[in-house]
Amino acid sequence: MSIIRSQWVQGRVLKQHQWSERLFSLWIDMPLQPFKAGQFIKLQLPVEQEGEVKPLAKSYSLVNPPTESIAEVFYNIVPSGRLSTALSQLRAGDSVEVSQPANGFFTLDEVPQAEHLWMIATGTGLGPYLSMLRTDALWQRFSKVVIVHSVPLRSELAYSELLSDLQTKYSEQLSVLTCVTREPNPQGLAERVTTALESGRLEQRVGLDIHPAKTHVMLCGNHAMLDDMKVLLAARGLQRHLRHKPGHITTEQYF
Repeated sequence: MSIIRSQWVQGRVLKQHQWSERLFSLWIDMPLQPFKAGQFIKLQLPVEQEGEVKPLAKSYSLVNPPTESIAEVFYNIVPSGRLSTALSQLRAGDSVEVSQPANGFFTLDEVPQAEHLWMIATGTGLGPYLSMLRTDALWQRFSKVVIVHSVPLRSELAYSELLSDLQTKYSEQLSVLTCVTREPNPQGLAERVTTALESGRLEQRVGLDIHPAKTHVMLCGNHAMLDDMKVLLAARGLQRHLRHKPGHITTEQYF
């Protein structure tokens, strides 16, 4: 297998949208090379570090589907995060360096055949799923698709309009469920997704069981959710999927 080396290209900010106090989306005009839904790019900016201005880079999943040529990323401001803070200050016309081509294995190509696909995310872990949901391959492969988005506050339920439009378009296949952990959530569950799975309320609310004979689960988000979900799913007979050992769980960790 040949190694594809990334190169930095210049991108121009088209617009920035602030969803909440700490959540943003950024659209970048750049020579975007072909990629697979679920892959990531790196963004790089000159940032002051220890009294010197140095380039600082971090990986971000592409939210846009492969059919769109404008790069879109969904990110949060990390406490004391120099790069994320600098990104949030970008405005239309500003420059940012972007790595090309995109990389990563959190893609549908890496998911084995299953009847039902659960896509569970915390926070900005929703991003790669939004790219996958706007590809034809997803709907051709799975009879039922479930998106579960868990956030602390209702104001952080980003992309709700896009998810609503997708649910209308694929009404026979797609279920969307939100989990809000720090305040009431009239439209979904007001608890952690792990708590909802353990109690049975997650499957009850969706109306679909998670079972190793029919289900593949994708997990994208913070390490605590991933670790806890893998334990709970293992108790149901679902194991992590590896290339040399097919299973039922595919993960991508966000910090």
